[in-house]
Amino acid sequence: MIDQPAEVQRLLQSATRLTTPCGGGDLVWHAWGQAACNPALAPLVLLHGGSGSWTHWLRNIEALAESGRWVLVPDLPGFGDSAAPLHGTDADAIPEPFEQGLQCLLGEQACDLVGFSFGGMVAGLVAAQFPARVARLVLVGAPGLGIAPEKAVRLNAWRHLPEAGRRDEVHRSNLAALMLCHPESITETALRLHVANVLRDRMKGRSLSRTDALAQALLKVQCPVHAIYGAEDALYRGKMQALEPALRLAPGFRALTLVEDAGHWVQFERAEAFDAALLSTLNAAL
Repeated sequence: MIDQPAEVQRLLQSATRLTTPCGGGDLVWHAWGQAACNPALAPLVLLHGGSGSWTHWLRNIEALAESGRWVLVPDLPGFGDSAAPLHGTDADAIPEPFEQGLQCLLGEQACDLVGFSFGGMVAGLVAAQFPARVARLVLVGAPGLGIAPEKAVRLNAWRHLPEAGRRDEVHRSNLAALMLCHPESITETALRLHVANVLRDRMKGRSLSRTDALAQALLKVQCPVHAIYGAEDALYRGKMQALEPALRLAPGFRALTLVEDAGHWVQFERAEAFDAALLSTLNAAL
């Protein structure tokens, strides 16, 4: 059992844990706010990034639930506590078991779907493959748009290191390289979340993020599409000007919001600014 930060334990106490079939086991969901939600608002589904879990949304869940929404956050297949999909190890293996899970939980009801990073690719593929399921799509720091940064993001290996302290040093370095813009953002909580998540990543060999898979999916997406990115996102360093034209491939593209002073993990690093941007997007007319 991996020790979780106090913030995680506190949120879990207010969550409802749900499971749906996935591969040879379960797809695990955590949900907040169903009892008090506004039934006129679509359920809000948040998808985490690669080597992540529901805890990528740790700093956002309460504000979103308090806005009157039923918030559902799965551990995607092959990550966190969820079983791996039967076939495949990349974003394209996830839409089918994910949609089956939503069918169990929501029936035919459409949801507002928000996907971060790898989860943004999954969300785009879901919206293209199951158009009736998604009322609104929000991409957060999503790759797969056929845009490479001026300098590739290099992450260092850590599994071979015998000492926990040395592994933590590498994890901090990797968080600085990819996820967070400012050194002070790499808090003990951020580190512990990251360590717990990467240890449970079973979806190895992912490569779609380095293609234009999301851009191609956006051509088929029928619902309104919004995007929120950190202005200092390492995945788009030196190429931020190419981001909006790529997103405009979506027929229903509405707007790109850049959160200043934030890196790739924008919803963690600048939680209040991100929550304000997301709620403004969700409250906009369809």
